[in-house]
Amino acid sequence: MRVLHQDPRTGLLRLRIETPSDLWRVARLVQPGDRVGASTTRRDPEAPADTPAAQRERRRVWLVVRAEQVEFHGFSRHVRVTGPIAEGPFDLGRHHTLELDEGDELTVQKDEFTPSDRALVEEGIHHRGDQRILVAAVDWGDSAIVRVRDRAIEPVAEVNRTVSGKRYREGTGAKDRAQYVEELVGILRRELPGAQAVVIVGPGFLKEELSRTLLERDPAARGKVRVYPTAESGAVGLQELFRSGRATEVLSESVAAQEADLVERLVTALGGGRRAAVGVAEVEEALGLGAVETLVVHEELLRDPRVGPILEEARRGRGRVFVVRGEGEAGRRLAALGKIGALLRFDFAPSRPRGPGPAVR
Repeated sequence: MRVLHQDPRTGLLRLRIETPSDLWRVARLVQPGDRVGASTTRRDPEAPADTPAAQRERRRVWLVVRAEQVEFHGFSRHVRVTGPIAEGPFDLGRHHTLELDEGDELTVQKDEFTPSDRALVEEGIHHRGDQRILVAAVDWGDSAIVRVRDRAIEPVAEVNRTVSGKRYREGTGAKDRAQYVEELVGILRRELPGAQAVVIVGPGFLKEELSRTLLERDPAARGKVRVYPTAESGAVGLQELFRSGRATEVLSESVAAQEADLVERLVTALGGGRRAAVGVAEVEEALGLGAVETLVVHEELLRDPRVGPILEEARRGRGRVFVVRGEGEAGRRLAALGKIGALLRFDFAPSRPRGPGPAVR
């Protein structure tokens, strides 16, 4: 995300959307009542009165709408903002939908930018760029391949086949295995030109065979491929990789991997010591002691009035603020811990005992 202009006097912010994750951030930044401007098309009202609406030429104009509804379409990667037109060359007061995609510019004008708003914008500025990483979690008969782009995890393929005679080198089993490898290599080669790195993981020896075959078939893969062990393949193996930290040097720029890693560290810290706080009450107490190093917040809490002061206090204390998506595994795990937690600079003992389970406030 790039901030092109900011006017604190009027509350106007002009942004450029640079990654799929920026669309996710914009969909949470824009709230009902905000004024949102963008370049769009609308049918020309100056056409002759007897011209059917469907035949009127569409004109490219800059319109500002007062947001009533905001929709994020993660699969098709766009955001829709619907509301009455507040500024524009015509049709003031009539409803219009702005469709925002990667590469678009927009303006957002608010009465007040909250700490949650600032956290989203700052996260977007920090995670600028478009690094694409191809990740394959493979085993015989059960494999999943995804693209990782910033916060977005985009499915590429799930390859589930019955591979007979895996233990034998001759006959139908050998043919099945060869065909399975060929299918996976074909998918990876199609995706390779747009990938900065290729990570192949899995529990058995297929990952090594797949890596070797890919490097033999496509010289462009040299220097890109990394192989790591996981106990599982498929979608479960992907989540295991993100939590494990094994591919940190490759996935370090991926927000999706970072959120999985931070929640895993939070869970580990809770089980092994006093370097973590969970729930609103504990986090507030830890902040008061200056102990918070990284604040992890579930996206559903961004508009909770209790959380705004916590975000602001964390920023003043030079703590990192990280927002976790609700739809991923990391979001579900954080929700079970009270939707907010903190990794701490030093040991902390909450004034109220946590009890046997997670401290949910």
